[in-house]
Amino acid sequence: MSTQDLHHLSIAALAAQIRNRHTSATEVAQHFLQRAKAQQALGAFLALDEDITLAQAQAQDAALAAGQAGPLAGVPIGHKDVFVTRDFPTTASSRMLAGYRSPFDATVVTRLAEAGCVTLGKLSCDEFAMGNGNESAAIAPVGMDAPAPVRNPWDTQRVPGGSSGGSAAAVAARMVAAATGTDTGGSIRQPASFCGITGIKPTYGRASRYGMIAYASSLDQAGPMAHSAEDCALLLSVMCGPDTERDATSLDVPAENFTRQLGDSIEGLRIGVPAQFFADGLADDVRTAIDAALKEYEKLGATLVPVQLPRTQLSVPAYYIISPAEASSNLSRFDGVRYGHRTANPLDLQDLYKKSRAEAFGDEVQRRIMIGAYVLSEGYYDAYYLQAQKIRRLIANDFQAAFKDCDVIAGPVAPSVAWQLGDKADPLASYLADVFTLPASLAGLPAMSLPVGWGAHQMPVGLQLIGNYLQEGRLLNVAHRFQQVTDFHQAEPKSI
Repeated sequence: MSTQDLHHLSIAALAAQIRNRHTSATEVAQHFLQRAKAQQALGAFLALDEDITLAQAQAQDAALAAGQAGPLAGVPIGHKDVFVTRDFPTTASSRMLAGYRSPFDATVVTRLAEAGCVTLGKLSCDEFAMGNGNESAAIAPVGMDAPAPVRNPWDTQRVPGGSSGGSAAAVAARMVAAATGTDTGGSIRQPASFCGITGIKPTYGRASRYGMIAYASSLDQAGPMAHSAEDCALLLSVMCGPDTERDATSLDVPAENFTRQLGDSIEGLRIGVPAQFFADGLADDVRTAIDAALKEYEKLGATLVPVQLPRTQLSVPAYYIISPAEASSNLSRFDGVRYGHRTANPLDLQDLYKKSRAEAFGDEVQRRIMIGAYVLSEGYYDAYYLQAQKIRRLIANDFQAAFKDCDVIAGPVAPSVAWQLGDKADPLASYLADVFTLPASLAGLPAMSLPVGWGAHQMPVGLQLIGNYLQEGRLLNVAHRFQQVTDFHQAEPKSI
């Protein structure tokens, strides 16, 4: 195979090509580095370092020669810039952490490296993972002199989704074979949908949060973004596993091979279809693509079952009280004294705090910190935060009631296809766009997006699949069976 075709391969096929010596990890790294440099206008990468990447690739070639390579030896990957890394700067796309270098790697980064993955660089995201369009990054992308939004490879005048937009764009444009993302309220699923790739958020606690810069600690979860469910299964098998000594939220559940169920029959599978996911507000073009995908599942032997998730609409206010509250606490450490940017020539300590944070945090981060501080303040905790937590429990109960009648739940990821850059300048409008992804996040359930068709302007549409706790293997197989009979996941943007 020509090295010029390497980016068309699945992760399994690419790893096999390297393992069987049809190509080398170094040649693969050089090929993907070339693609990343050629597509800098998308703004996906915040950091690239050819020397580091090639050194990692050469180390994998040496491991292969010694018979000591991992299962993903030589597979090129990018990391969302909220995972700390020793070899690359980590900024969370914020001026607050500009130039920061971590003394250690996040657990997810370590596990992927131990499996043989080669890091190309760090990928842009909304600042501190707060956003859903990847328009709030405050660090200049590679090849640019000023901060810029990430652009969708399918239409560069549209957003890639957020907050993991850099990861989604890099995978869709085939600059990397896969990327890590984080999902707090849909930040893996929504950009995966907008960019026509596959992404999964596992059960809360499945993947370690150690070394992942926190936004909302009870919601944040790491997951893979790649072209297919099979690719995601390979990555997730490596990423997951207990890390209880370093992460108090890590589940003490053994690592699992998520590829084992791939190819299992879904004859008789009960797919729950929530009426609330198909109500007013869902664009007709998205509805058409989702309906066609559900019909395809019926052809595969699945049965569609109507279910109810009555508190779907309440997920938006509940989430936008709980997550800012946790963010205000998590980001309090960035004060100009212990961590992050420090203002020049402050008048006193209070002035140091105020100016350092005002200068370094962007508008959306400041907005969420202020909301969070308000709902946690005396006199408002019971009225807002406590009530939101009660609603969160009711939403989780709704899912358990629905799972008595079905095996998985399916519906849209977002109400529309990717919007034009700048179209969601109103924060409330962007918050409402999360209505279909927030419920699974609040409940801590595994959920994923897979490409199932095209909407307006020939933009990708993703189908959301939600499973019960620790049912990632089933979800991935349900997605895999669809991808065996369709080719949406193989489509490539013309721009690349």
